[in-house]
Amino acid sequence: MNLKYTTTRAGNDQVTSSQAILKGLGKDGGLYLPLSIPKVSIEEIGTFTNLTYNEKAMSIIGMFLTDFTEAELRHCIDNAYNEKTFTSPLITPLHMLDENSAVLELYHGPTSAFKDVALQILPYLLTTSAKMNDDDRTYVILVATSGDTGKAALEGFKDVPNTKILVFYPNDGVSMVQKLQMVTQLGDNVKVVAVEGNFDDTQNGVKELFSNTLLGKELNEKNYTFSSANSINWGRLVPQIVYYFESYAQLVKNKNIKLGDEINFTVPTGNFGNILAGYYAREMGLPIKRLICAANANDVLKDFINTGSYDRNRDFVKTLSPSMDILISSNLERLLYLLSDGDKSLISELMSNLKSEGSYRVSPELLSKLQSIFYSDSADDKDTIKTIKDMYESKNYLIDTHTAVAYRVYEKYVATTNDTSFNVIVSTASPYKFNGAVAEAVLPNYKDLDDMAQLKAINKITGVAIPDGLNGLDGKSVRFSDVIMKDDMEVTLKQYLNL
Repeated sequence: MNLKYTTTRAGNDQVTSSQAILKGLGKDGGLYLPLSIPKVSIEEIGTFTNLTYNEKAMSIIGMFLTDFTEAELRHCIDNAYNEKTFTSPLITPLHMLDENSAVLELYHGPTSAFKDVALQILPYLLTTSAKMNDDDRTYVILVATSGDTGKAALEGFKDVPNTKILVFYPNDGVSMVQKLQMVTQLGDNVKVVAVEGNFDDTQNGVKELFSNTLLGKELNEKNYTFSSANSINWGRLVPQIVYYFESYAQLVKNKNIKLGDEINFTVPTGNFGNILAGYYAREMGLPIKRLICAANANDVLKDFINTGSYDRNRDFVKTLSPSMDILISSNLERLLYLLSDGDKSLISELMSNLKSEGSYRVSPELLSKLQSIFYSDSADDKDTIKTIKDMYESKNYLIDTHTAVAYRVYEKYVATTNDTSFNVIVSTASPYKFNGAVAEAVLPNYKDLDDMAQLKAINKITGVAIPDGLNGLDGKSVRFSDVIMKDDMEVTLKQYLNL
């Protein structure tokens, strides 16, 4: 069966998975998603224990990308997940904390962040999709990043034929390591620009560029077209479903749980893509009891899950977990579509209210559905530092700031619910990507050291290896230093493309 895709908002147009990947975002501003969710039996999940990561990816991704041939999909998967790109042969290994919990390490790719799992395969999915649809245009990949997506997208699309990539990041909204990773990026088809403002400003700016019909016509005249590497693109989200099945299979294989046991996942959440992949895995048949949404001080998701009211009209807080410093969680739109049984008029109304008023409220019935699956709480910067310190001292395990937020919220969940089901903490980045906060937690003299000195000192005191991609960042040449206002994003794009 050829699975079709539609958008979350107005219109009844249906496209193939390859077309959804190429388009990135619907003309109506909605997000593409499949018309139905494939199902996996518990018996089939049991067979995953004997499969490699790539074999699991072939099975799971293949259920969604049904217009890809087996050979085309194998090409994409094997080029993305191999010993050259990921330092762990398991791709996403588990680290056991105790008999009831483990950390899913998603940061063993080239940029030391979980975005690598999707952004190593997305360029192959995109270029394969273009060939499948006889599309010879140059794809302009627009990215708004709160830190990790930018570098992962740049690395994935670097020098990929028929693509150009432009990354916008909030000037003061990423860590020093994240910034250095982006501004020193190599490649002839890449550009990086800082924007005065926060992540929501950059994300809204990119969405406005996508929806600008006059700009779209101008691009077409030059044989350009837009696509996205953000998780608004279905090609970004579907690969993330795989590691939920992968972690469950590892737990069964290692006899930490029995096949069929329900487990929980705690996910540090900003744009809602990572945790939404977990929801898709659950709907496919993976035995997930609760998805625990961990927020930082920008706790708009916590308030929404607990009250049904989404309100971005609040102070934006710069935290030690900057990849979660988001007040507009784009992928929540997909979840609302699914929970409302595909009510496009409702989604259009909610998103219109969000744009015009900065808020919306869902019905008690929809909220009840939401709360039956999701739990949410938050952790502030003080909690974050303390959790990193406690984890290192008590478990000899070093975590980054986002993982610390997740672990602290997991502790709150257990204390509140007394649910001792096995829990997987989804770890989204190497501790070295946020070395300032990690240094504060584990080094006595961290204030006396600059960023790169902190990195080396953490390595010396903990023995945890510095990822190759982060070693020597301070010695690389800065290629990109532009800082613009949000209103100048279109001008910057046109200059980059010589329009």
